[in-house]
Amino acid sequence: MRKKVLSGFLLLVLALILGGWFFLHNLQTRALPKLDGEMMLGGLNDAVQVYRDEYGVPAIEAQNESDLYYATGYLMAQDRLWQMDLLRRVTLGRLSEIFGEDLVQTDLLLRALQMSKKSEKILAECSEHGVLDALNAFTAGVNDCITDLGKKLPPEFAILGYKPEPWKVVYSVNLIGYMAWDLTMPYSSETILHKIRHKLGDEYFQSLIPDLAAEKTIVHPELSKIAVGAWSDLLLEHSDILEKIGAQVFSGSNNWAAGPEKTQSGKPLFSNDMHLGFSSPGIWYPLHQYSADGLHVTGLVLPGQPFVIAGHNERIAWGMTNVMVDDMDFYLEKTDPARPDHYLYMDQWLPMEIQTETIAIKGGESVIKKIRRTHHGPVISEFKKMGDELITMRWLGFDMSNELRSVYLLNRAQNWDDFRQAARFFIAVSQNIAYADIEGNIALQTCAGVPLRNKGDGLNIVPGWTDEYEWKGVVPFEELPYTFNPPSHTVSSANNKTVGDDYPYHISYWYASNYRIDRIRQMLNEKETLNSGDFMAMLTDFNSMMKSEYLPGILLILHEQVGQFNKTEAKAFEILKNWDGSCTIDNGGAAIFEQLYVSLVENLLKDEMGDSLYMEYASSSYLARWALRNIWNDNENPWIDNVHSTDHTESLDEIVAKSFQDAVEKLSQLMGSKPETWAWGKIHTLTLKHPMGDVPILDKFFGLNRGPFAAPGSFHTASPFVYKLSQPYDVVHGPSHRHIYDLSDWDKSYVVIPTGASGIPASPFYLNQAEIYMNGQYRQDFFSMEKVRAAAEYQLSFLPKN
Repeated sequence: MRKKVLSGFLLLVLALILGGWFFLHNLQTRALPKLDGEMMLGGLNDAVQVYRDEYGVPAIEAQNESDLYYATGYLMAQDRLWQMDLLRRVTLGRLSEIFGEDLVQTDLLLRALQMSKKSEKILAECSEHGVLDALNAFTAGVNDCITDLGKKLPPEFAILGYKPEPWKVVYSVNLIGYMAWDLTMPYSSETILHKIRHKLGDEYFQSLIPDLAAEKTIVHPELSKIAVGAWSDLLLEHSDILEKIGAQVFSGSNNWAAGPEKTQSGKPLFSNDMHLGFSSPGIWYPLHQYSADGLHVTGLVLPGQPFVIAGHNERIAWGMTNVMVDDMDFYLEKTDPARPDHYLYMDQWLPMEIQTETIAIKGGESVIKKIRRTHHGPVISEFKKMGDELITMRWLGFDMSNELRSVYLLNRAQNWDDFRQAARFFIAVSQNIAYADIEGNIALQTCAGVPLRNKGDGLNIVPGWTDEYEWKGVVPFEELPYTFNPPSHTVSSANNKTVGDDYPYHISYWYASNYRIDRIRQMLNEKETLNSGDFMAMLTDFNSMMKSEYLPGILLILHEQVGQFNKTEAKAFEILKNWDGSCTIDNGGAAIFEQLYVSLVENLLKDEMGDSLYMEYASSSYLARWALRNIWNDNENPWIDNVHSTDHTESLDEIVAKSFQDAVEKLSQLMGSKPETWAWGKIHTLTLKHPMGDVPILDKFFGLNRGPFAAPGSFHTASPFVYKLSQPYDVVHGPSHRHIYDLSDWDKSYVVIPTGASGIPASPFYLNQAEIYMNGQYRQDFFSMEKVRAAAEYQLSFLPKN
């Protein structure tokens, strides 16, 4: 009897285990798309072929553009539906519905941006019928895929307990609005600096501002003639949340091109690597689109919209870097004590616009929140914990622009004139767009909404009760700088300063430092002619130009302290002294230099700022780099003295020596007390994280994350793998793709992304490019349809149901 009971119990346990395994396996795999054979679809006019190469990257061959964009929507939803829905929710401020009450304030901030309001206006005023036709076809494809999937949805929907809503055209337009928000620089930088100024005063504040006059490396050193008329904290909480769910995207970028005189093929060579936030699935969907009625384009598509953002067609190539434009101002408003929803402007009390929002919360009751707005924009001090001050935000993204039309036209551009006509609609999304064509031309066009201010340069929070600081428009496109076929036969940009000081309009304070662009131009000029192999080496170059700015002075200071070093410090000093500037994963000198940088910034700034404000400041990618440069060149700088040592005024030499000792102590904790065994890649790592990958059991069952990978480079190398000072050395930003286009033969193009084509964790194409990406390898990106067909590992036919 007991044996029978025990046997029955064991069989029950086994059945439960097997049942659980089958349930989880079904959950993992049920959304995997068909790769070969045929599928009948209701929205097609003719047959469509979908080819996938060995990495699962799709190429769509259609007979007409309507079918092409319908198939794009269907295919993208098969591969990336949950990511599309997540980005949709970001643009609508509807994250609390699936993640819970912790995201209510983030949702409220996103709703204050009113992305859908602008998108609806863009759609209403769109005169390019092809754009609307494409968006409608794409939307139909997405929704047919959702219908066909039924209950066989990607696992994230089941885990979070919801189903996708039907896609709408406006959601695709919203994504361009979100690109504009994610690219804006001042929201994080200027409000943090305002807090520092409020706490410490003007002298400390001014020491943190970039010295633009000292920046000599500019994007347009060989500027073409242009027609310029005047030529004569809570934020951090929201940002961290968006970053963790893979929705905070843009950081920096590189692009460059070499003209026919500079290449071995006699035709242009072109490269682009946009530096964005790392996440899984990646922000880019690689896609090749071919229509028999004329369109042929390949490159990167933002999931949720159908057009190639950066890539090439049969005649031109284009790629982007962020201009870093200051397109946001902050206004201090005066309110009526008796009527707090009224504000003073030009001696009149005006009513604020009240935006009432109902936010649904997963597992809880909905909450009603109010957003107040003046004519400048929303009151953002309530989001950013700025005390009793009422501060509003004027953002260029609220103004009319139509970047989606620009991208649509770029996909079809045939020459330089077509390209410029398309690029002129880039206003809210500000980019330096590199260009090359098969006729042998190369160029670089700044496309940006640069505010024309009545007064000021956008750096300070200004009075909102007067019209002195209002905007009067943006710099006309014809007056924006560009370079066309320069004498050097190369163009390049790396988020660095746009133009020289004689340009009449203020563009920004918040450029990237010159390290990346100087190294890129050094490599472009090392050889008389270049080939694709040279460009590959450039895209994975990890040599630091920052070394030459700081290391000689550091070594002089430390040399005076050698007699006081312990054994570990003495060995670390020898390694640092012999460091060649290489930031490869096996390099110990790179680890010492980076930790010395981290310790030096902290020792200079943290005592004055305090722990909380310093962590907020250290979460910005750019601010500390400029501060260190200013302090390094000014021995009397107020930040040098440690305010906690009241009986002594520290010198910069003392702070450097202390920082070196702190660095050695920290590295000893991380890697042991033998510096000869230290290596940069042991501590500097990249993990490709899914938005739900922080939950260990989900990561284990579904394989959501990949890594950690030992990561080379740093923020100051041409190929950057960037960490935050607030959280060294977890890599958060870096190349989101690497593209090399040879215009002598499009089939000789080489591309790679750090993730994969699929967003479904069980797919063989989920994060399947991570290894080759980290190893500096590429997949060959065939363009001629003959070679695409020949290289296809899979072929799926979409056939019309009727």
